[in-house]
Amino acid sequence: MLPLEEQMQIIRRGVVEIVPEQEMVEKLKTAIATATPLKVKLGLDPTAPDIHLGHTVVLRKLKQLQDLGHKIIIIIGDFTGRIGDPTGKSETRKQLTEEQLIANAKTYETQIFRILDPAKTEVRFNSEWLAPLNFADVIRLASKYTVARMMEREDFTRRFKEGRPISIHEFFYPLMQGYDSVALSADIEFGGTDQKFNLLMGRHLQEECGQKPQIAIMVPILEGLDGVQKMSKSLGNYIGISEEPGAIYGKAMSIPDELMVRYFELVTDVSNDELGRIDSGLKDGTLHPRDMKMYLARTLVRLYHGIDAAHAAEEEFKRIFQRGDMPTEIPEVRVEATVLQDGKLWIGKLITLAGLTSSSSEAKRSIQQGAVRIDGDKIENPELDVEVLDGMVLQIGKRKFARIRIS
Repeated sequence: MLPLEEQMQIIRRGVVEIVPEQEMVEKLKTAIATATPLKVKLGLDPTAPDIHLGHTVVLRKLKQLQDLGHKIIIIIGDFTGRIGDPTGKSETRKQLTEEQLIANAKTYETQIFRILDPAKTEVRFNSEWLAPLNFADVIRLASKYTVARMMEREDFTRRFKEGRPISIHEFFYPLMQGYDSVALSADIEFGGTDQKFNLLMGRHLQEECGQKPQIAIMVPILEGLDGVQKMSKSLGNYIGISEEPGAIYGKAMSIPDELMVRYFELVTDVSNDELGRIDSGLKDGTLHPRDMKMYLARTLVRLYHGIDAAHAAEEEFKRIFQRGDMPTEIPEVRVEATVLQDGKLWIGKLITLAGLTSSSSEAKRSIQQGAVRIDGDKIENPELDVEVLDGMVLQIGKRKFARIRIS
C-alpha cells in the first residue's frame, strides 16, 4: 500500500466531504500497518438501465481506492430498488417490477466493469440479507431511528409542508440502505452529496449494532452538457458510456469551457499533476480551450472504447465539423412510399419520421433556428413540402444525420 498521505491525497481528489476525515485517517493507518484492505461500499439501485458520466464520478473514485489495494463491494439494490430512493423526490416513486429490476441489474453489472476491475470487485445483491428479515426483525430495525430524525430530511419536510403524501414504506429506504453497511461491516461508503442522509444512516446503525462506524465520503453531482442542471438522461444533457465513440466525442465538444477542468477531475484518469497543468494553462492562456476540449473528448472515448477509437472519432469530428464534410457512416431510415403525395412530404413530418426529432413541432423549431439541412442545403421554410428522393441526407445541427431510403 502507498503511504498514508499519498493515499489521502488521492482520496481527497474531487471529493466534497469526508465524514469524519480524522476517522478516515485512523482507518487508513490501521489498514497500512496490518496490510488489511478496507471494505469500500457503493450501493446502486437498478432503477434505470443505462450508466452515464454522472454515474461514473463515484465509480472512478472506487477505481482509485481499488488501485490503492482496498476491497470494493458493489451492492445492487434489487431489494431497496423495489421502494426507490425518495431522495429529492416530490412524490412517492412508482415501484418497479421484479422483471424490470433484474433486467436493469444485469445492465449495471456489465457497465460498471468498464471502469472497475471485475477480478477485484465483489458484487452483492441486498436481497441476500434483506429478504430473510421477518416482521420482528423489521420492527427492531425501525426502533433504532426516530420519526423526528427521519423528518429532518429536506424532501420529506417539503412534502409534509406541501401536503403531499409520504408513504410509510419510504421511511424504510434509508434504514435498508444503512442495514447494508451493517451486513457487510463496511469501512467506507461512497455516494453523491444528495446521499448524505442515507450514508450517515449506515454509520448510525453500525454503532447501534456494536460495529465501528463507516466513513461517509461524498462526491459532487456532475452538471450536464447544459452546464446548469444535473446530468440526466431525461433532460438530454448526458453522455452515456455505452454510446458510440463519435457520439461521445461530439457531445464532449459541447461541454461548456468553464466546466472542462471539473470534467477532467471527476470523470477522467488524468493525474493530479496533469490536472494542475491543465487548470493553470487554461487560466493563464497558455492552453487553448478548443485544444483542451478535444483532449477531453479524446480521453473520454479512450476510456470506454480504446485509443484507436478515440483517434478515429477525433478524425471524423475534424472531417465533419472543421472541414464541413458529412460523416462516412450515416444511419439509413426507411420511408414508405405510401405516405408521400406526388413524391413529396411536409418537411416537419419527414424529419420526425426519420427519428431526428420527437415531434413535428420540435422539427419546426429546429428549422426556424436554422439547424436543418437537406444534402447540405439549409432549409428555412418550416411549411415546405419537400420532394423526397431515395438517398437524400437530412441533418439537424452538427450531430444528427439520416439517409432516407424509400420503400
